[in-house]
Amino acid sequence: MPILTKEAAQALLKKVLAYSKADECEVTLFGGDSGNVRYARNEVSTSGANSRNMLVVNSAFGKKLGTATINEFDDASLEKVVRRAEELARLAPENPEYMPILGPQQFVEPSAQYNENTAAVDPAYRADAVAKSLAITKQNKLVAAGYLENNVAFSAIMNSKGLFAYNSSTNINFSITVRSEDGTGSGYASKSYNDVRKLDAGKETSIAAQKASGSRGAKAIEPGKYTVILEPAASIVLIEQLIGNMDARSAEEGRSFLSKAGGKTKLGDKLMDDQVTIYSDPWHPDMPTAYWNNDGRPQEKTTWIDKGVVKNMYYSRYWAQKDNVKAIPSPDAFIMEGGTASLEELIKSTEKGILVTRLWYIRPVDPQTLLFTGLTRDGTFYIENGVIKHPVKNFRFNESPVIMLNNVEALGRPERAVSGESNQSAILPPMKLRDFTFTSLSDAI
Repeated sequence: MPILTKEAAQALLKKVLAYSKADECEVTLFGGDSGNVRYARNEVSTSGANSRNMLVVNSAFGKKLGTATINEFDDASLEKVVRRAEELARLAPENPEYMPILGPQQFVEPSAQYNENTAAVDPAYRADAVAKSLAITKQNKLVAAGYLENNVAFSAIMNSKGLFAYNSSTNINFSITVRSEDGTGSGYASKSYNDVRKLDAGKETSIAAQKASGSRGAKAIEPGKYTVILEPAASIVLIEQLIGNMDARSAEEGRSFLSKAGGKTKLGDKLMDDQVTIYSDPWHPDMPTAYWNNDGRPQEKTTWIDKGVVKNMYYSRYWAQKDNVKAIPSPDAFIMEGGTASLEELIKSTEKGILVTRLWYIRPVDPQTLLFTGLTRDGTFYIENGVIKHPVKNFRFNESPVIMLNNVEALGRPERAVSGESNQSAILPPMKLRDFTFTSLSDAI
């Protein structure tokens, strides 16, 4: 089934709703096509394509809700899935937190999440990009493993109260790990864009190759607190945890880093350095996202942290009604402001410190302080008097993004990065931070 246009999705959803006998019915439709190529040991190992479409029907009788899904869209199947959702709703217990579906919403114009050039990516493009990547690693006698995937997708929502929204998107994602032939050096690079014209697989491969060559012969140094420079691929995996835990309900119920005694929260408190401002904006030219949330609420440009102060938390509709406040959806991506310095300039300004390419295997230690542990990998280097002196063995760390963002010395020029943990993208700067806590050494490369 091809990607549905706005008009085709609207017609299909109207047909589904016409079958409904429930008090309320909401139907979500989504799908997409993707293609990929994977390579390892300097040769392609797999290449493939995937197409999927799914229809989700939510039917409600009072506060009793039933949900059914289907991926067959003939008339008989559509009626069948509606009947099934209604059957489940009648069997379900009442949900005390059920919220009536929304009526028509005032949406701003769609964001530029869909790009024709990316939608046109084909196997020939993917093969050419991988060939350029492998030419670099083979020329430098290095070994590469990488993954390139592009996709085009759509989503739509319609309900029995007249709400309708549609969104289309494209994305291309590239990641590569490069190792030295003896396996003692490793480098990594990754990028994700809506617009394929912004991706340069050869450039990213060269960066990973330089890290791999430069990280051979790593020396062990004592764990402890160090000034660090985190590249965006490293810091994103911690800062996404901060943004992902700004839920108002968790804060008020005492389960969050934003909790205070007595059900109060740290909304309005200054928790981080003055240099820290984080916001979301579906219409950002370099980070466009959907202009509506999955329950039909409009997304807006929202500031979450302003010069270190917690300005907003996100609220479900139920919790917002309970608190008598605006129901703010959680963001699909975030943007962190920075400075104008390059990564090289941050290194040059550092008397003693450690450059971290990537953090991985992130695991929670204490949710109420957002303390996490994990490992460095794919290129960790010791800096002395403004220059990289030598590679160092990898570390395990224990650190909280809240504490980390209190210890900001300088922020560089923001750039788009992709998380190696969640595969989500963000715009954020390289960061020079003091007193980052490394707890032990790791034998990982």
